[in-house]
Amino acid sequence: MATLHFVSGTLELRGLPKDAAPPHASLVRDDRSDCLRAPAHRYADVVRALISAKSPYEDHARGYAELASGALVHREPRPFQTEAQQAWSRARGRGVVVLPTGAGKTHVAVMAIDEKRRSALVVAPTLDLVRQWYDLLTATFGGPIGLVGGGEHDVRPITVTTYDSAHIHMEHLGGRFGLVVFDECHHLPGAAYAMAARACLAPYRLGLSATPERTDGKEAVLTDLIGPIVYRKDIVELSGQYLAEYDTEHVEVELTAAEREEYEAERATYLGFVRKSGIRMGDPTGWSDFVMLSSRSDEGRRAMAAYRRQRTIAFSAPAKLAFLELLLQEHADGRAIIFTQDNATAYLVSRQFLLPCITHQTKVKERSAILKGLGDGTFSAIVTSKVLNEGVDVPEASVAVVLSGSGSVREHVQRLGRVLRKKEGKRAVLYELVTRATTESQTSERRREHSAYR
Repeated sequence: MATLHFVSGTLELRGLPKDAAPPHASLVRDDRSDCLRAPAHRYADVVRALISAKSPYEDHARGYAELASGALVHREPRPFQTEAQQAWSRARGRGVVVLPTGAGKTHVAVMAIDEKRRSALVVAPTLDLVRQWYDLLTATFGGPIGLVGGGEHDVRPITVTTYDSAHIHMEHLGGRFGLVVFDECHHLPGAAYAMAARACLAPYRLGLSATPERTDGKEAVLTDLIGPIVYRKDIVELSGQYLAEYDTEHVEVELTAAEREEYEAERATYLGFVRKSGIRMGDPTGWSDFVMLSSRSDEGRRAMAAYRRQRTIAFSAPAKLAFLELLLQEHADGRAIIFTQDNATAYLVSRQFLLPCITHQTKVKERSAILKGLGDGTFSAIVTSKVLNEGVDVPEASVAVVLSGSGSVREHVQRLGRVLRKKEGKRAVLYELVTRATTESQTSERRREHSAYR
């Protein structure tokens, strides 16, 4: 039986009769090693050819596996990002996506990794971009994320590296990933970098670029190394609707298995008491009835503790806080207001990220000083509970992050309004972070029933 191996950035096919025709044109006879050899990036073509020829074989080349889990954070894609990801998927997961700078090319890659769920390698041209990818992937998939380059050599199922490090190490790493993402892929046709691409067997390949064209005309090489351009939008096509004065972004995060188990258990305890006591939480007196009855017995006090705990799990899920850290890094040059539903979450965020906090307990002078600091740039971000829903005029603030909130449409619109004050050249954004499959999901649907979010 034929066997397929990954050796030093190439594929070796052994076991076929010497007079047998190679199953694929990329395979050439290597008499020194007594095998058929092809560049590793031809792996998918060779496998398909073997299957088509009904030639039995054992695959020892593939060293990658399925990811144990998908994304923990699900950032709502814009229509063109969905179109781009779907076009890439229809092209058998091979091709280049061309989008303008700032249009969210990285999110297309995150969607691709989450769809294919194969060990993935992201290749970027600079250490700064590697760090950004590392932070994004850590916040999205939970980690640990591997890092190769800049003095680091930690290989994980999802790993980020530089083009230079990929060139050095790909002959050893090239069999360990089923998906490779080439960020700023117009760098790839250079001789050294192209060699790294050829030494990787990943059957799924995604290139990202705003400008794939090169002065030397070698962009055609991308078709061989990654695949053809499968989707393209230029700046003029995205102006207006998507490059508006403000954006809103709905982001869903996942609980881990342990967090989900605890959430469901606590919620069951709370709901069990509510049903047993005949409380209708939808009634005007539902909440006060629950507060009153829960104080009269150990069972009731346990139910109140369970209610608070399941809210805490949803409001301050670790995946939310990890993604908040990413947002603060992304908008470090701007001014951000982080909104929470309760003081406990606000104080937690304040302590974890060393941010000034405003709640109903904050004294007037302190509140004024904090807002002044946000305005003059002393603070790049502040966190608050419900007290800043109204009455804040900070023209410099351009980012709102709703970490948790009520189902009130008015509250949500008010929070958006806090970052919509006019200022020359300003473009605001509101992020809504919601823990999936919790009461927050229904709360989010209710509060987004406004034209500002459609």
